[in-house]
Amino acid sequence: MGVVVDPGVPPEIAGLLRANAPLLSRIRSGWVPPVAAPARRNSPSSALLLAATPLVVALMAMLLASPFAPAGFVLLGTYVFIVLVKIASMNEVVDDQRPHERGVYEQARWYDGRYLLAEDFDEEARVVLGRAQRAIGSVLRSHVNAEGLLDDARNALMLPAQEWEIASLLAKLSALRLEHRELLARGIAPEVAAVIEPLERALVNSEAAVVARVEALERYAGHVAEAERAYHARGQIEELRARLPRYEELLAESGADSLAVPEIERLAEDADVLERTLRRSVESAHEAFRYLEG
Repeated sequence: MGVVVDPGVPPEIAGLLRANAPLLSRIRSGWVPPVAAPARRNSPSSALLLAATPLVVALMAMLLASPFAPAGFVLLGTYVFIVLVKIASMNEVVDDQRPHERGVYEQARWYDGRYLLAEDFDEEARVVLGRAQRAIGSVLRSHVNAEGLLDDARNALMLPAQEWEIASLLAKLSALRLEHRELLARGIAPEVAAVIEPLERALVNSEAAVVARVEALERYAGHVAEAERAYHARGQIEELRARLPRYEELLAESGADSLAVPEIERLAEDADVLERTLRRSVESAHEAFRYLEG
């Protein structure tokens, strides 16, 4: 599972947080990125090198015109080498991740408490959250939702809110279960056992309530899946119906039309059946959605 973000967080910030789960874990553990490095400036040696160029060129020309020509070539080679090294150092690109890390750090601090990481959930909670996320994803990715056969606008608002609420409850449940296990591991006095039992029931009942919400999401996703199958089947039938004239023409020309007409006419009946099935599936999905709203 990835980072779960409160749907009220701006989309661009939510995307940044989701894309940096390992970095958020380090920040959560207390890591602080270093301050971004200051911009590189040209060193004084660059200016001196530029100012010395006319003098070096003049001296080199004098040497080349004198009996000391080899010394001129040495001077030329040395100067060119120094210039090339300096250019390379000026153009060097340093892969500095500090600005990015600092940006993630600042957003993580600003939106602290509005995102949840994998370590916020125990194993049982991760399984339940995964079920909820799969159900929500299947609805939002469906063609019937994209085509507006469902209430796509409400889905886009309500389903992410459901994910966040379920994740928040599971994170709290995970924290309490961890504390409870640590308490039991230290040993419980007989006098405390009577108090522990109601607390354990509270944990069990809370988990059952969250699971019931997830099961409602799964039922909704199931109805949407039925509508999705009917939607695709209807599309295939419509595609076949569009090709019927060509088939009928071929059968008429071959003299076999009387043998296949009943089979072809069944396509129209199948299309009507699928249309009714799709309508019923969408209505069932709407009913399940209203149940989710409570």
